[in-house]
Amino acid sequence: MLQTVINALALGSVYALMAVGIGLVFGVLRLVNFAYGQLIMAGAYALAIGSAHGWPEWASVLTCFGVVIGFSLLMELALFRPLRGASPATMLVATFAVAFLLQSIALLKFGSLVKSASIFPGLFDPIANGEFETVRKITVVAIVSAVCALVALTLLLARTTVGLHMRAASADFQTARALGVRANGVITLAVVISGFLAAVVSVILVVENPFVEPQFALRDTIIVLVGVVVGGLDRLWTATLGGFSIGVATSVFTDELSSAHSVYVDSFVFGLVILVLLARPEGLFAPLRARTVERA
Repeated sequence: MLQTVINALALGSVYALMAVGIGLVFGVLRLVNFAYGQLIMAGAYALAIGSAHGWPEWASVLTCFGVVIGFSLLMELALFRPLRGASPATMLVATFAVAFLLQSIALLKFGSLVKSASIFPGLFDPIANGEFETVRKITVVAIVSAVCALVALTLLLARTTVGLHMRAASADFQTARALGVRANGVITLAVVISGFLAAVVSVILVVENPFVEPQFALRDTIIVLVGVVVGGLDRLWTATLGGFSIGVATSVFTDELSSAHSVYVDSFVFGLVILVLLARPEGLFAPLRARTVERA
């Protein structure tokens, strides 16, 4: 039971990191970035290339962060900024197009066969023998990384001027801009932080699963997007809790169901999501008087 709890916390932590990245962009742009999973995939391929060429692990990780943040900034400059005045539906379709474009590029460049990305293999070792013999070191790293990232982001938003601007833009973007908030700077910072978190997730997921292919992290992204909606899309902390909760639920179902029934994990998770949305359409963690937001 204790091991199940630790595994659930680890997956919930990874999903929370993804939820923060998605929630940050939604907060300032009111846009659900469906290409977020492809950013994680791009980082995973960067790690695979570094592994194939025998690069030092630190060089592979730096390349991963550079690729993911670079793609994030490219999306902001080439897509989000020109379409900033467009309708939410137009921007949503645009992120779908970018997601499929990146996946198609990966398929053309690397093929459909998996690529191995061996990085930090020691992190896959168990932390101890006995009761915790299947609890990997990467599990602890995932939990600590999520906690550190969330604490740092909380301090940024609560204690800095730029964090105040981001919160103001999230609450009412047009009013914040009229009061002197630099819109482009706030959005660019949110996109960079979102890309940084996507790169962290890339490294963690590659250590846990070193086989990279064009659909890498796609299932995880879909589950996190659902979790963000379940938690409450209009607030960063509710979106984060939603991602964490759906990660915990997925891990518990995976551990508790037998191998013959493991194929039904997604069915149980999404069934639970439907029940939650029927009971709390505004979001499971949204304040009782919160308004219902538009859901994609």
